Amino acid sequence: MEQRRIAIVSQHGDRATALSDLLAGLGYEVTAIVPFAQGLGAATPHTLDLIILDLLPAGESHAPADIATLQALAEIPILSLIENLSDPLLPIDHPFAPAVRLAVPYTDRELQATIELSLSKRATVRAAAATEQRFFDLSIDLLCFLDFSGYFKKLNPAWERLLGFSIAELMSRPFIEFVHPDDRERTLNQNRLVRTGDSALAFENRYRCKDGTFRWLRWNASSDTAHQTIYSVARDVTEVKRIEAERDALVRELQTALTEVRTLRDILPICSYCRKIRDDENFWQSVEGYLQTHTNTRFSHGICPSCMASEVEPHLLGLEQDQKSSPVRHDPTDSA
Repeated sequence: MEQRRIAIVSQHGDRATALSDLLAGLGYEVTAIVPFAQGLGAATPHTLDLIILDLLPAGESHAPADIATLQALAEIPILSLIENLSDPLLPIDHPFAPAVRLAVPYTDRELQATIELSLSKRATVRAAAATEQRFFDLSIDLLCFLDFSGYFKKLNPAWERLLGFSIAELMSRPFIEFVHPDDRERTLNQNRLVRTGDSALAFENRYRCKDGTFRWLRWNASSDTAHQTIYSVARDVTEVKRIEAERDALVRELQTALTEVRTLRDILPICSYCRKIRDDENFWQSVEGYLQTHTNTRFSHGICPSCMASEVEPHLLGLEQDQKSSPVRHDPTDSA
């Protein structure tokens, strides 16, 4: 089994030396004993599995010289040795407070158990972080952390695969520069809403690819005001938008065709000679018969003024003239 590497940061030289000997006897490697005032700079943290802080007695000055270093070592477990569990060096809710504490005095077994607990917690956290990172790296969707300043803080590889820009290129410029000019105003409005606590649900805009083309993205996003960050997931819906556009065009064509069909149905085929009308079964009927078949219309016959003048009156006049021009015949039996 690989030997665990531990650094001791202590104000008490004799106690630190005794602790180092004890750790060696338990099978651990002590890589450095660093004076508390000096901080962690000499502890070569990237090679460590654990840092043990031997805290000052209560009532004395106990602010580490390089608290920023503690922050940078967030992934390395820190075990604090304290004289009173209720009076730690840093308050329990302090962001840099050690996760595990051990009160002095302690037994060898207690020390070893506490160290293994710290290392186990570190392993669990790293495993969870590794799983999250694999999900982040392998996701087909586009995942990103966007700073409130408008710059990407973190992007997964799907961005490179889709847009063609490297992650470094995408993070070097404000995100809005990659958005289609026609979509920028409403994108900035949506971004403003999310930064104030709203969420973006199925928001769509177009992002520019390195080859100059654009891809449609559909977004879901929410913000973390405390960290000034927007967490977002986007999906490429370019193909969906293309299909929707084709469908809309087809619907418009069908609607146009339907309108034309309805217009054609309003046109009745009528014979130029006999004036009969052809019905849907290709049967020719008189106008009278067609209307009686297809409507509730019934006819009462009369003569319109124009037909009276053009048809009836000339006919009557012709009859009168015929009568006048015909000779009068007398019955020979009539008496004089």
